[in-house]
Amino acid sequence: MRIGVPKEVFAGERRVATAPEVVEKLIKLGFSVTVETGAGDAANFSDDAFRAAGAVVAANAEGIWAECDIVFKVRAPNLDEVAQMRAGQTLISFIWPAQNPELMQQLAAKKATVLAIDSLPRTLSRAQKMDALTSMAGISGYRAVIEAANAFGRFFNGQITAAGKVPPAKVFIAGAGVAGLAAIGTAANLGAIVRANDTRAEVADQVVSLGGEFVKVDYEEEGSGGGGYAKVMSEGFQQAQREMYAKQAREVDIIITTALIPGKPAPKLISAEMVKSMKPGSVIVDMAGEQGGNCELTEPGQAVVRHGVTIIGYTDLPSRLAKQASTLYANNLFRVAEELCKSKDGVIDVNMEDEAIRGLTVIKDGAITWPPPALKLPAAAPAGAKPAMAVVPQPKGHGHGGGEPMAAGTLAIVFGVAAVLFALVGAYAPASFLGHFTVFVLACFIGYMVIWNVTPALHTPLMSVTNAISSIIAIGALVQIAPPLLAGGATGDRPDELIRWLAVVGIGLTSINMFGGFAVTRRMLAMFRK
Repeated sequence: MRIGVPKEVFAGERRVATAPEVVEKLIKLGFSVTVETGAGDAANFSDDAFRAAGAVVAANAEGIWAECDIVFKVRAPNLDEVAQMRAGQTLISFIWPAQNPELMQQLAAKKATVLAIDSLPRTLSRAQKMDALTSMAGISGYRAVIEAANAFGRFFNGQITAAGKVPPAKVFIAGAGVAGLAAIGTAANLGAIVRANDTRAEVADQVVSLGGEFVKVDYEEEGSGGGGYAKVMSEGFQQAQREMYAKQAREVDIIITTALIPGKPAPKLISAEMVKSMKPGSVIVDMAGEQGGNCELTEPGQAVVRHGVTIIGYTDLPSRLAKQASTLYANNLFRVAEELCKSKDGVIDVNMEDEAIRGLTVIKDGAITWPPPALKLPAAAPAGAKPAMAVVPQPKGHGHGGGEPMAAGTLAIVFGVAAVLFALVGAYAPASFLGHFTVFVLACFIGYMVIWNVTPALHTPLMSVTNAISSIIAIGALVQIAPPLLAGGATGDRPDELIRWLAVVGIGLTSINMFGGFAVTRRMLAMFRK
């Protein structure tokens, strides 16, 4: 089957739905790829780069809509593009079915199969690789801080110079979803004092881990709405939240808002009165501009100055990092293609029994299948039933083993058999072998107990460290190379050339193991440090 990638026609859109390096991967899956000429120019992907990757470059979009079996897009198609579609074509793009019912009817009339990348069930762990919403939100959060820094009249970090003292900028971020967390990390790395709030209390630790301060609303209510989104809060909570926002508006220099609720207009968090209370030269970046904005004075798609405050309502933040956004989005679509073409023969199978694919598919062969059925959740335990862990308590020190403790009689039998086998080995094996065998058994026992009692999350850094420590075997190789110096032997005890060169190779390999083990551990542990 042939995948077509037309140039985006939405005003100001600079992204493209694939990248040259992803074209090569799609071809390996068995697909052929056609890209409209100039489709990647705004994202710095030339036609020649697409040709070098194996794609065919079409002269116009009409050929793509007419000849390709599958079409990859970023923005939802407009009326002209829908008119060019042929019956039975498959479209993978952002669609926003709840906000575009008319578009859904037009696509259904074309007997198309439509996969809306924005409808992916985000609660499925295996769907993360296809989650374009998360990819684009991370870029938006980063870019929002860059736009704020561009409009702000000072450094973000505090400085003391001969010309005077510059205080650090104070940034308040409303909403700590993917975009909010990206903004928190970026602003903190630039040296600002960062505060953040979210209706979901469970994100407080994430805010702190990125260098921010979580500002709690003085009102107890759970704000998680399922699927990784927030829910609409009660009037009492909203009143307490407005009071907190009003206080932050008077204190901070920059406000970044990210609050969105699927299928609903963006909630108004920042009132005109709050804008008036902000210091002259302050900045508001409203990331919800496309859905009406979180600020009452936001003008979607524009940057305006109101009461001395710059209010940025750009709706194309991911497109302002076009190359990065296109690459990530292209990888997301490639992962979707992988799920649709598991046989790697270039033919897709829209399997409606697959929960991830079922969630993505909003139209199947002209029949509207949105909204999808609720995801199947694991059966809940009967009310009042005790968890399995409580039935058979595990002995101390086996909290991570996951298995049922061995009965005392069985344990005695196992040790008895082991003792008999050890006695037989001791009776018939040479004394030198017995010494080595004893060390081997003790090493196995100690290693087993160490791994058994370590949190599974730390197994990888633990193993890299133990691999590095195990490189003490290099001492044995050194003994083989220079026994007179290291083992007290005579010159005549020097091994032949073959053994010596094997020892040299052994030292080289164990050195890689040693330094590599510590390097891997250092990098992994650095992931948890600021």
